[in-house]
Amino acid sequence: MSGDGHAARVVVVTLDRLAEQMAGPAIRAWEISRYLSETHEVRLLTFGECTRDGVGFEAARIGVGEFRAAVEWADVVILQGYIAATFPWLREIDVVVVVDLYDPFHIESLEVQRGQSPAARDDSLASALRELDAQITRGDVFLCASDRQRDLWIGHLAAAGRLNRLTYDADPSLRDLVRIVPFGISSEPPRRTGPAIKGVVPGIGVDDKVVIWGGGVYNWFDPLTLVRAIDVVRETVPDVRLYFLGMRHPNPDVPEMRMAQRLRDLADELGLLGTHVFFNEDWVPYERRADYLLDADIGVSCHFPHVETEFSFRTRILDYLWAGLPIVSTGGDAFAPLVERAGLGRVVPAEDVPALAAALGELLTDADERARVRVNVEHAAEDFRWPRVLAPVLAICDDPRRAADSSLLRDHAAPAASGPVLVRSARADASALVRHLRRGGVRHTLGKISNRVRSVLGR
Repeated sequence: MSGDGHAARVVVVTLDRLAEQMAGPAIRAWEISRYLSETHEVRLLTFGECTRDGVGFEAARIGVGEFRAAVEWADVVILQGYIAATFPWLREIDVVVVVDLYDPFHIESLEVQRGQSPAARDDSLASALRELDAQITRGDVFLCASDRQRDLWIGHLAAAGRLNRLTYDADPSLRDLVRIVPFGISSEPPRRTGPAIKGVVPGIGVDDKVVIWGGGVYNWFDPLTLVRAIDVVRETVPDVRLYFLGMRHPNPDVPEMRMAQRLRDLADELGLLGTHVFFNEDWVPYERRADYLLDADIGVSCHFPHVETEFSFRTRILDYLWAGLPIVSTGGDAFAPLVERAGLGRVVPAEDVPALAAALGELLTDADERARVRVNVEHAAEDFRWPRVLAPVLAICDDPRRAADSSLLRDHAAPAASGPVLVRSARADASALVRHLRRGGVRHTLGKISNRVRSVLGR
């Protein structure tokens, strides 16, 4: 209930597709909506595809021209992704805006665009920073996924002037302004509906030992060291099988990254493709992922020692916790200390083939140790159930309040794009035009142009 004793009207906004196959941002928006709908009136809106019906809440695709009315209907708006800079009128509306910053997309963009031209990389980062500035200077409450991320975002808030006498005097700890809300897992245990990997995928037998990579393959991950480690492990564990759960992102606007091709090339070069390394070329439906996870023996997550790693929150590891899988992970991210402290598996140095091979080999060959670790994983999973991690979001909706410095927010002018940035933006628009024509044809492209024009006029 809201502070006046009535259910709050909540709008959750994402750019991701709401469909049978969903990536992390859509899953998070979906679970937030489902949980809040138990006590509040919730609408989950996307500017992308929507083919799923909400469970206790409305789920719908929305057009640019309809968005303001939806916001004005709400008491609380929870947004993620590239939205705030597109709709500068958000500054004018007296509604509590909750900005979900669990994904530091400005850091991520540096790696996503690696291999592109300097102008394209500069434009991508400039776009991310414009969006981040719009979010930081408008949000009433900010969500992040870990203590590390909280430090990052407090730094951004301080640089933007949001750490001021009003916000400090209202709450010197800033615990209300920046709240830790990790990615979560279902309160219901995973249930098998049928076999998915063992005895189903050609080349993987019912008794083989499956190591699962439970998500997409992106440039900041390091599947190459993992494949080389599997090449070592197969000498002592010949029935080891490495399975990549999803190679093609469910959002068609997200292109395959170059790491995916490097991965395929390496598996083929080492003679592992189709014998010890396997790829699911599509994306597993959200409701079927349990079948794949329950067919695995170990969950693995490997990444490079990048700054992105420092502030990441690997959502695939949450699925490993949900399924009770022992975890082998590269050190350096927010999860590594938990894996070590709680005995959830093994943590190895980045890009260390012998260490990774030894960790995998030990867990694959010692059934008693795997069983012991599984018990630890099941205990740790309790801290990540959606109702527990979303308690801070529920508290916001139960008593919606603007930020202590909200009176100052409307007067904060959005930064004007400089000449070079505008030139790069125009160049990016031209590139996008060609891309949309190739992907969706004229009608699809006209829709994109219409959205872009409205965005520019809004600024």
